[in-house]
Amino acid sequence: MTHWPPSMVTEDAVGDISPSHPIICRYCGLLQQVPALVAPATASCAQCGVTLRRVQRNALGRALAFSLSGLMLLLMSCIMPLMQVSTFGIVLGADMFSGPRRLEDQGVWELALVVLFTTAIAPLLKLAGTAYVLLAIRLPQPPKHARVVFTWMGKLGAWSMVEVYLLGVFVAYVKLVDIVHIDVGVAVFGLVGVMIATVAADAFLDRQAVWETLERKGVVAHRFVPAMVSTPQTGTASFLACETCQKVSRVVGQGGHDCPRCGSHLHARKPNGIVRCWALVMASIVLYIPANLYPVLTVVQMGAGEPSTILGGVEELLAAKMYPLAALVFFASIMVPMLKLVGLIILLLMTQFGSAARLLDRGRLYRIVSVIGRWSMIDIFMISILVALVHFGALVTIEPGLGAVAFAGVVILTIFAAESFDPRMMWDAAASPGERA
Repeated sequence: MTHWPPSMVTEDAVGDISPSHPIICRYCGLLQQVPALVAPATASCAQCGVTLRRVQRNALGRALAFSLSGLMLLLMSCIMPLMQVSTFGIVLGADMFSGPRRLEDQGVWELALVVLFTTAIAPLLKLAGTAYVLLAIRLPQPPKHARVVFTWMGKLGAWSMVEVYLLGVFVAYVKLVDIVHIDVGVAVFGLVGVMIATVAADAFLDRQAVWETLERKGVVAHRFVPAMVSTPQTGTASFLACETCQKVSRVVGQGGHDCPRCGSHLHARKPNGIVRCWALVMASIVLYIPANLYPVLTVVQMGAGEPSTILGGVEELLAAKMYPLAALVFFASIMVPMLKLVGLIILLLMTQFGSAARLLDRGRLYRIVSVIGRWSMIDIFMISILVALVHFGALVTIEPGLGAVAFAGVVILTIFAAESFDPRMMWDAAASPGERA
């Protein structure tokens, strides 16, 4: 893939072509014109270097193929066995819904809902919705609701956690393999396929191309208002980028403006971004304490319980000389939430103090924080699998603990906190040079 800044993009004789269009970088707020791109090509922000647009050959066709493949594999995984364990002549099996069912039976419906949504509902809706829209835009007149469906698909990306769930399955397998006889079911291999198909679909999907096609075929919220590009003489205060479809519109007057393409409300910056992010960070810190102090699960053997905290689970893995797995759990369940909270606090404080130091590095920190938080769900998924597989009556049973509920709350709140923070505010506060929306 060739990589060019917007001002240096050249045309190729063969490939898919994107139209020239203005864009406001969602990470630094710089308004710039992206010229027509001929696949394969990538346009980068002239100020912070992030990718503004990537054009690939037959991108939407490939994204459709992978979305349909992932959807079929996910449906297969939902009805096939996930894992089966046996000990003392007792055989127990589990599928993708066994964990949520057992969690609900044991009174922690909150965890059941989180696991069900992130492992089945969100991936299913994301793949089905994406395939539906990509099929719809092939019609001469796509249905009007296609833009609404595509809007919601963009919001589900952070909550579709098949790859994290697979890592939780692996951790649960390693924990159980020395205790009981365990067989891996077809669903595990299906989920591996879902993960690969989802990653490939996301890599090929050009969201701007979908919105441009919907706009060209008349599927817009209301009358189309051509976007204009500012000049140093006119300024940029009246140019707003839609958070949903990235369309740049020039607005007149104050407030009450909706995107002419997707209908989302337009804001210069995310409303109350600093305050909302601080509130969510503080709530996460409050939950982080019981998440580490209270047991996340209890192993009940012959009527006696052995509670285990997150750190206790790491110590058990170290005692069993499972050093790589112990390092993985320690990093994902202890270090990642802590680093994410510390990272967000650094970003918030430096923004509020108007610091201009290391803006590019802070932008990279924000992008890392936005991505890594979801991987802390490994422990929650592992617990759901262990609870589903290990319930041998009086012999041994695994029960979820209060710490697991608090820890799931930490992961969810930090995801919302990262989403609430607007990295463009760092550049605003630092009074960085360059045209700004």
